[in-house]
Amino acid sequence: MDLYPWLVFLHIAGGFTFVLGHGASAIVAIRLRTEREPERVRALLDLSSGSLTLTYVGLLVLLAAGIAAGFGGGWWGRLWIWSSLVLLVVIAVVMYPLGSQYYAKARHAVGLRTYQDKKGDPDPVPASPADLDALLTSSRPALLAAIGGVGLLLILWLMVLKPF
Repeated sequence: MDLYPWLVFLHIAGGFTFVLGHGASAIVAIRLRTEREPERVRALLDLSSGSLTLTYVGLLVLLAAGIAAGFGGGWWGRLWIWSSLVLLVVIAVVMYPLGSQYYAKARHAVGLRTYQDKKGDPDPVPASPADLDALLTSSRPALLAAIGGVGLLLILWLMVLKPF
């Protein structure tokens, strides 16, 4: 039995799972730009953080199956697969601090804790409406969408067309 098609299937399924989970955070970031009611902002932020498990499971499956499919298909001698992997790592390294800092500030601005807060620390003090508005109208979500969207399209181009 040839496992290669199954590895490719798992790789694509992992990609869809990652995009599904991560898409919730992306939509939340866009929606936050127009939302000013603190309770609704808290609900959106909780939705975003709740989608992270699905995001990371999808990323793990995508990586593991993609690496295995690279071996199964004999692709590791081609530049496109290395370029795809490097591009994925660069996108993650750039986007993680940009996104996590933005969401941590937004969570603190509406009085929610983050994973960075220590157990004994007091709950954050909510920001003033003006400070919350300034934070939520940030261009950070657009920057994240541009980096992630263009990066995803480049990776898809490399994997489908295998240009080099």
